[in-house]
Amino acid sequence: MKILSLSPATPFFMNFARKPSRNHSAHDWMEYLRESNGLGGILAKTEDLAQLKAKLLIALESLDIGHLSPKIEVGWRSGAQDELFLLVGSASIGTRLQQVLPSLINELGKTGLNCKAIKVKVKPAVQDWEVKPRPNLKNLAPKGFNAVAKKSWQDLIEKLSPDSDLRKAVERLLQNKPK
Repeated sequence: MKILSLSPATPFFMNFARKPSRNHSAHDWMEYLRESNGLGGILAKTEDLAQLKAKLLIALESLDIGHLSPKIEVGWRSGAQDELFLLVGSASIGTRLQQVLPSLINELGKTGLNCKAIKVKVKPAVQDWEVKPRPNLKNLAPKGFNAVAKKSWQDLIEKLSPDSDLRKAVERLLQNKPK
């Protein structure tokens, strides 16, 4: 039987890899992201979306609506690489894009981006306002007519015939309404 002895100078966890140095430059990290299995795909998609956004900007500027570019999020529709998806912040921008869709598809083709269709959707707006509870309506006392309203009702009574059902209803209204 062999006994293993550890001296204080011998590291106990010798089979673990050393931590990478934190002195990497940005270029080294970009290479790491490209080589990594999980993160490489995310980086590639992000770069593709950035190129897609740049091509969309060029196409929009050629149609004289380049000012709309910051208000548009772009991507490929899931499952289809030939159908572009544009998410806009307001219905007016969506309507403007709908008006120029055939021209936009042609301009995107000139930039090397081949798409057969473009879907434009309006994203829901984030609500900034706060909903406050209503005051307790049971505790509010009923309010009477103001002076102008009371005078109008009285003028109507004078114009109606004395035996009219409408006159009787207005008289009851004025009698039951608090002052």
